[in-house]
Amino acid sequence: MAILEILEFPDPRLRTIAKPVTQVDDRVRKLIDDMFETMYDAPGVGLAASQINVHERIVVIDVSEDKSQPLVFINPEVTVLDSDMHEYDEGCLSVPGFYETVERPEHISVTALDRDGKSFTIKPDGLLAVCIQHELDHLNGKLFVDYISPFKRGRIKKKLEKKHKEEAR
Repeated sequence: MAILEILEFPDPRLRTIAKPVTQVDDRVRKLIDDMFETMYDAPGVGLAASQINVHERIVVIDVSEDKSQPLVFINPEVTVLDSDMHEYDEGCLSVPGFYETVERPEHISVTALDRDGKSFTIKPDGLLAVCIQHELDHLNGKLFVDYISPFKRGRIKKKLEKKHKEEAR
């Protein structure tokens, strides 16, 4: 396994829309293993392939405290079940050090393929539902900062650009 570079906002590659996975094979399973290692090392609870500059519809998530519940979503599709909304303070491995309140549907259904290419459907709630929606946004080229005001987004962008320049020296 390998720890991969995580793209950071405002990198334009984060705006790329991911393409569906056409075949779940050993290459995809190796990528999934590397994504888990990268996510756990960061540390985070979710990682979309888009964040490591692989523009395929793959997400890994583990919201357990002891890293014992790894979940894989290949070609995930979300259905909103009702109009109930929930606010949650979100952070992101691609927007390190910043947290903002985002409102998302509370009740969803997700259909995807697992690491063996088998279809499954779950109806998550709480942090898992938030995390799935957050990571699926990445696959569609969207970041959680897109839900906040342009002023706040611009401030975060400037701070991360300054950080990137200092790191490049």
